[in-house]
Amino acid sequence: MIRDHRQMSSIRLVTMDDAAELAALFATNRGFLAPWEPDRADDFFSTDGQRAVLEEALERHGQGLTYPHVILDASARIIGRINLGNVVLGPFQSCGVGYWVSQHANGRGHASAALHAIKNVAFADLGLHRIEAGTLAHNVRSQRVLEKNGFVRFGVAPAYLKIAGSWQDHTMFQALNPQHH
Repeated sequence: MIRDHRQMSSIRLVTMDDAAELAALFATNRGFLAPWEPDRADDFFSTDGQRAVLEEALERHGQGLTYPHVILDASARIIGRINLGNVVLGPFQSCGVGYWVSQHANGRGHASAALHAIKNVAFADLGLHRIEAGTLAHNVRSQRVLEKNGFVRFGVAPAYLKIAGSWQDHTMFQALNPQHH
C-alpha cells in the first residue's frame, strides 16, 4: 500500500510557544542528531535555550532572511524542523534549506513531505529562483530526500561545516524554480 505522507505531516512557521516542545524533542534526540549537527552547548536543549533560538530565528524572519518552520505529524505534534535560510534577493534570488526529523518519526516520508512543502514556500510564495542544500558526504538518506524532491547534485564542498566536532565534506545540491525556465 502506498501512503501519501503529505497528508500525514505538514509544516508551519515556528512560534515562541514551540520552545518547550522543541527543547524536549532536541533532548530526546540529542544522541540521534549529534553525528549530523554542530556541537551544542547544554543550554541549547533547555526551554530557555530554545526560546533564544526561536527569538533569533523569528527576528531574522521579520527581516526576510529566514523562514523557520516546524514539521508536524498527523496529530500536529512537532517531529522536526525545516528552515529556509540565508535568503538573498536581487539577481541571486536564492536560499538554503536545512531539516531534521526525530528518530521516532524518521524513515516515514516526513522529511520528503516537509521539503516538498517548503519548496512551495520558496518558489510559489517567495518567488525565489534557487534552493541550495548540503549534506554530509555519507548521509545517503538525506540525499535521497533531496533527490526525490527534484534537487540535483552540483558538487562537493571540502571541509564545509564543522559537524560533530570536525570540519566535514558536504555534497551540494540545488533545485531551481521550474517557473523560471
